[in-house]
Amino acid sequence: MATADSSTDRIDTTLFLTVSGPPGCGATTLCERLADAMGCPYVSGGDIFRELAEDRDMSLNQLTAKADEDDEIDRALDQRLQQIAEKWGTANKPFILESRLAGWLAGDRADMRIWLDAPKEVRLDRIEDRTETEAEMRVREVSEAGRYQSYYEIDIADRSFYDLEINTARWSKQGVFTLVRAAIEEYDPELDEGAFRTPSIDV
Repeated sequence: MATADSSTDRIDTTLFLTVSGPPGCGATTLCERLADAMGCPYVSGGDIFRELAEDRDMSLNQLTAKADEDDEIDRALDQRLQQIAEKWGTANKPFILESRLAGWLAGDRADMRIWLDAPKEVRLDRIEDRTETEAEMRVREVSEAGRYQSYYEIDIADRSFYDLEINTARWSKQGVFTLVRAAIEEYDPELDEGAFRTPSIDV
């Protein structure tokens, strides 16, 4: 769990945000900056997944392969994230939940759901210095999509309920942050005529 510091001008809000997107979309960078600005913690599903891999002395690719064989790993991760969403959804305090399924798992508890993406070649360039290889990233994306469909009948390509969808290749890191910051600061619950409802999933 990451916490805020004083390096960024504060955003005065109590919103519970979810941030989702494929590997290399810029979610971690945005979440870190938002957490600083909002003065709040955030939880990353990727970090929890990596912790599971370390606990089992496995690589991400090995854990992904195991998750393909047994739904226990995915369901344990998703249950944990859903519990966190339930807790923060009633806290009336700012919070950020980041994972591929964060928008689905938080459901209508989230105040604002954000999807980030970028062309695949851009995302591959962004992760080239990570331990995860291009092949591993591609395997993980395909594998996760299949598991989400199998477990929860979720089509990860369905982004109709997201409030913001941003191609992070079109703006700088600062530009993406500025766009999201503007959305948060301009949000007025009295003018909110209703978010798209998120289908509930049984984890």
